[in-house]
Amino acid sequence: MSDFIYGPTYSEMLHPETIQPGIRKRAIEAMTKDPLDPINLFNISWRDQHNRLRAEVVPPELTGVDAPIAVLYAKDFPTGSHKVGATYTVLMENQIEGRTNPRKHTLIWPSTGNYGIGGAWVGCRMKFDCIVILPEEMSQERFDIVEGYGARLIKTPGCESNVKEIYDKSKELQAQDPDRIRILNQFSELGNYRFHYHVTGNSVAELARELQQKGIGDGRAAAFVSSMGSSGTIAAGDRLKQLWPDHKVVGLEPIQCPTIYSNGYGGHNIQGIGDKHVTWIHNVMNMDMLACIDDRECEEGLQLLTEEAGWNVLVKRYGIAEEKVKKLSEIFGLSGICNVLGAIKAARFYGFGKKDLVVTVCTDAIDRYYTEMAKLTARAGAMDEKMAFMRAEAVFRRQKLDYIQEGTTEIRKRWHHLKYYTWVEQQGKTVQELNAQMSQDWWIREQNQIGQIEKQLVAIRSGFSG
Repeated sequence: MSDFIYGPTYSEMLHPETIQPGIRKRAIEAMTKDPLDPINLFNISWRDQHNRLRAEVVPPELTGVDAPIAVLYAKDFPTGSHKVGATYTVLMENQIEGRTNPRKHTLIWPSTGNYGIGGAWVGCRMKFDCIVILPEEMSQERFDIVEGYGARLIKTPGCESNVKEIYDKSKELQAQDPDRIRILNQFSELGNYRFHYHVTGNSVAELARELQQKGIGDGRAAAFVSSMGSSGTIAAGDRLKQLWPDHKVVGLEPIQCPTIYSNGYGGHNIQGIGDKHVTWIHNVMNMDMLACIDDRECEEGLQLLTEEAGWNVLVKRYGIAEEKVKKLSEIFGLSGICNVLGAIKAARFYGFGKKDLVVTVCTDAIDRYYTEMAKLTARAGAMDEKMAFMRAEAVFRRQKLDYIQEGTTEIRKRWHHLKYYTWVEQQGKTVQELNAQMSQDWWIREQNQIGQIEKQLVAIRSGFSG
């Protein structure tokens, strides 16, 4: 029995102060002293050791809009990304149902980055043999972290958007040993959806209320903005729409790979999003707006926030406090920049004002992208203060209102129909299953499973000391 490791419930991830005090204390101590200790599973939360939400309001001097834009940032999750939450819930649900067993199974984590990192960390902490499959053109930092967590690594051809190659390799490995191999596919596992619906969605709602007490916003989130990789994070919008029916759910993808926007395809470098298909767990029938973001602007925006010339411009030219600039430099990665640019687009498009809080997330931080910034410098030259000023204006303050689609009834059906080609033709889903997703009742049934999953986990945990 000691082979089995179990972690927190959905409710404990949302409110870690409800974790049994002895476990909570051990987890907080291990956060810095022993990050690879399985007790760190209980540190999967948007809240820190003092139960404060990890969030930051982006200075309006940078965004150029009246609407406050806030980010929940994930750099202090156990792996440096909130994807660790999704990998944990996916594996936890599979283990509860008896579909995975560390004594019998090797886990395959198909990924373009942070989900694979999360799978390596969670799976190995829960005593599984793990294989992470990543495209070969991802940042070197990703490969190093995966192997550092104890997983094996397989590289497939291509870049961020080459997901079919990942699927093909996963199926090949499973066919070789079907009794042993278990594929935990972030693009179709509903544990990913449930983590963000419950934990991220409710965290955003709590952030809106906390910011209101500080004089920011009116206590609600006018919009939630998220780029789509697995499309797990955007599930938070489903929860927020239940709280505020006029809430806007805004999805983002790269201009260089506008799959949902125009049935497009292509390579890009917003690592973690734009995977050239519509995922099974993406509730596109609930999405109000789609916008496309330029990957070059994301690279330039990240360099602005993380290099000295950019810091000088933000402080001297725009009057942003040095402490705030330092914080921004620590919490953003490429997809975080993408999300903020999308939030600016949404605020402008909807005409949001000072009371209309827009919330998004920073999936990871600059520690995943030093090599990518070095490539940008080699390609475009070192960024001086003149160039930094131009980027602040062109990338952020004057972000264009191009590549936008509103989610009308007809457009949403088109978005949904794109699932057919991946999930019915390639991945074994039926047309009946696909059609069922067009009703919000299907998604509500998935949401309602959280209570039963929690009861099962609590009951199982009570019989284990590990």
